Amino acid sequence: MWSAAQPVATLSGVTADSIDITTLNSVKPLYLPGFAAHWPAVSAAQQGTAAISDYLLSHYSGEPLTAYTSSAESGGRVFYNTDFSGFNFQPVHATLEQLLAASDSGQHWYVGSTFIPRWFPHWLQQQQVPALAQHADNPLVSLWLGNQSRVAAHADLPQNLAVVLAGRRRFTLFPPEQLANLYIGPLDVTPAGQAISLVDFTNPDLKRFPKFATAMAQAQVIELRPGDALIIPSMWWHHVEALSSLNVLMNYWWRDSPGYAPSPQLALKLAMLSIKALPDEQKAAWRAHFEHYVFADDQAEHIPAHLRGVQGPLSEPLARQIRAELLNKLNR
Repeated sequence: MWSAAQPVATLSGVTADSIDITTLNSVKPLYLPGFAAHWPAVSAAQQGTAAISDYLLSHYSGEPLTAYTSSAESGGRVFYNTDFSGFNFQPVHATLEQLLAASDSGQHWYVGSTFIPRWFPHWLQQQQVPALAQHADNPLVSLWLGNQSRVAAHADLPQNLAVVLAGRRRFTLFPPEQLANLYIGPLDVTPAGQAISLVDFTNPDLKRFPKFATAMAQAQVIELRPGDALIIPSMWWHHVEALSSLNVLMNYWWRDSPGYAPSPQLALKLAMLSIKALPDEQKAAWRAHFEHYVFADDQAEHIPAHLRGVQGPLSEPLARQIRAELLNKLNR
């Protein structure tokens, strides 16, 4: 089904110690084989499941984790239930010891985006990416744990560096413009905070989702092993499969925009609220406004610099001013 998938571009010889911020901010996915082969966690994983389990436990704070569990019938797919009234998994609170003991039980379990400084407080002393610590604006560093799982295609705003520490993970990626061909579900009711593709990648129903064939032609697929890394640029769609009985992934998220700039998702929802119901002619007019004021290069050169306001360079005081204006008007 995916035999015609394009390969992810490979950049060999780059390690966690040598990578630079320009490479990390790549606008195309990059496969980095052996990126973290020297990390202690990867060395433990190479010795087997017991060794990586012991290594995890040696850094674990003991505080219960939130895990998502599902039956064997789910196939590990993190998704909605049959009638879309809820989800096909149950959240549970459990210790890491309890979860590791369940790895071969037939039940699927998945721990997503676990904040490392809280649950594994000494972890980052031994697994580091210096370029991110020096240049990125407070990157969020997380661990992802579990046995076999399938996370539906979704897109994240931050740049993403994903490093496989144990097990194998298969990533299927699509450029942002494939949005219309991925049949994305509701924005407001999601399994884990991000809208997801409703297509089952293991068995795509092309009668129900015919445009998915177009997306498949643009897919990039890569399978990562311990020590390998993948750069996933902002807003690239990615479907993630954990293939082993115990999988551990570490990832960094960071943004290229200033911390005071809000998420574009807010602008999207506000635009849907204020523009979507307009007559077609008015929507066309607003499309031209967005193209001119948001997406085009600088169109304010004819305005004196001190009068450009929101059309000028973004700053923290200006961001506060715009936010206050919006809140005042939206609360009327």
